[in-house]
Amino acid sequence: MIKNLLRRGLPALALCALPLLSSAPTAHSAPADHARGPAAAGPASVRAPLPLYEAIDRLPVAPEHREGYRRDLYKHWNKGLNAGDGCDTRKEVILSEAVEAPQVAAGCKLTGGSWRSAYDNLTVTDAARLDVDHFVPLAEVYDSERTPWSAARREAYANDQNSPDTLIAVSAASNRSKADKDPAEWLPSDGSYHCTYAATWVGTKLRWDLAVDENERQALLGLAEDCPTTTVAYETAP
Repeated sequence: MIKNLLRRGLPALALCALPLLSSAPTAHSAPADHARGPAAAGPASVRAPLPLYEAIDRLPVAPEHREGYRRDLYKHWNKGLNAGDGCDTRKEVILSEAVEAPQVAAGCKLTGGSWRSAYDNLTVTDAARLDVDHFVPLAEVYDSERTPWSAARREAYANDQNSPDTLIAVSAASNRSKADKDPAEWLPSDGSYHCTYAATWVGTKLRWDLAVDENERQALLGLAEDCPTTTVAYETAP
């Protein structure tokens, strides 16, 4: 039921799911103020933590290819992890990341509750002011697909709750500032989140076997210089 979805919303820095990011050997890659909780268990394909530099080196480098992109190629939001709870993927993510749980009425209408928006370090107390962001934006995914994905794989990415990092609830303003930009073009306004942001971006691209372009790679390497103890672990998507 809905209360079970709240298991990922604990305000402690939970690291039970992947990609796991850290500035310590097994912790998230930022001070313990950017909480994300555990996701549903996935296949046993977990990679050992890598230094951020090494993880970046594992990303294939290729030019982007935007021609033909349409947002509706990535079907979202679907019925989520629990098809019977009345909440789609977006609402399930919002529920899972609540610092204080909202009231849930018929039709998955949310009232009350609070959330921490990691991009800008804001507390949000109205679910209507949240966006659920694809950490690697859908247009960027399309740019980075090494071979064209099937419709099913695109839907799986667009609704991925088997990693705690593919989707993130953030303030609508910060998400719309980011739009479809990669780290060469945009970084969160909260500088203390940059190591986590870089590691999550890299881990998500590795999870989904996505390429980076040269400008993106150089931006990530620049971030890695300021994140010497940051590590990335990831679980490959089915």
